[in-house]
Amino acid sequence: MKRVFISVTNDLSTDQRVAKVCKTLTNNNYEVILIGRKLKNSKNISRNYTTKRFKLLFNNGFLFFAEFNLRLFIYLLFHKKDILLANDLDTLLPNFLVSKLQNKKLVFDSHELFSEIPELVNRPKVKSFWMILEDLIIPKLKNNYTVCDSIAKHYKNKYQSNFKTIKNLPFQKELKKRNFNFDTKNQKIILYQGATNLGRGLNLMIETVKLIDNCCFVIIGGGDEFLNLKLKVASEKLEKKVFLLGRKTPEELAKLTPLADLGISIEEDLGLNYRYALPNKIFDYIQANVPVLTADLPEMKAVITKYNVGEVLKNRKPAIIAAQINQMFAKSYSESLKVAKRELIWEKQETDLLKIFENLQ
Repeated sequence: MKRVFISVTNDLSTDQRVAKVCKTLTNNNYEVILIGRKLKNSKNISRNYTTKRFKLLFNNGFLFFAEFNLRLFIYLLFHKKDILLANDLDTLLPNFLVSKLQNKKLVFDSHELFSEIPELVNRPKVKSFWMILEDLIIPKLKNNYTVCDSIAKHYKNKYQSNFKTIKNLPFQKELKKRNFNFDTKNQKIILYQGATNLGRGLNLMIETVKLIDNCCFVIIGGGDEFLNLKLKVASEKLEKKVFLLGRKTPEELAKLTPLADLGISIEEDLGLNYRYALPNKIFDYIQANVPVLTADLPEMKAVITKYNVGEVLKNRKPAIIAAQINQMFAKSYSESLKVAKRELIWEKQETDLLKIFENLQ
């Protein structure tokens, strides 16, 4: 049985993509050891594979990256392994070094274009560090996959590196619902689930929902903008219109998503990372029979157009978005959603993922 060490910089509890990869590998006779970090508010996790979470002195900035990567390098160096799987650029350096030092196979899963995230737009020195790291390592990698065709093409054009596409699709599941802990009677529910970071269109949707009668906006997730969003809701006295629920486990989230009448993914075009984004929340909405409103960005638009499971944003002005949403509430997408949810599931691409691990170079 081959031992696979999988590393991420998050606390493991809400990373659905990594959990799916771990489950697929475990079910196919790989021994999985998943490594992340433990935060003060991290929830306990119980998996059918080994997990390891580092407690760190620093939890943000360069010192966090340096400490985590040093700890990860030492841990990987002194444990028996057959395969290393690095998730995103921020875990790649120690995995790459250990793979070279000990002649181990390395797999790279690029969840996004890390060096192009909006948080780096106004930080040229920090961005240049990540660009240098990317330029040095990615051309040397042989076993790669990413979340969409656009990112795969980007790496091909820039580095002549081959990346397979393994979309961030959900497992097929039977829907189970639980109620929100607030009154939604006679209310249409607009849902956003995911990171509450810069450029996710959340302030725009708060302005929009004010213009829609008998409707509330639910935000599930945490991130850099969470407190600012909370302050905005309080200052505008929208506590009965906008609800911020914070982070939920994937199990909790799966019971709340089907309650929505509309799911949104209206990221701004803040550089290549968002332009090429294909968020897993789009597929989670579809799996929960929830129609989707997305940004007019290529990967998202392709899903909406192909499967007719929602609409693409026509304009980013609140009044126009509100009118578009009201039109969506008057339509039915149920038949299209039935087709899409059978097609867009993790099980349909597990064979492609396993081929990568079975044919390592």
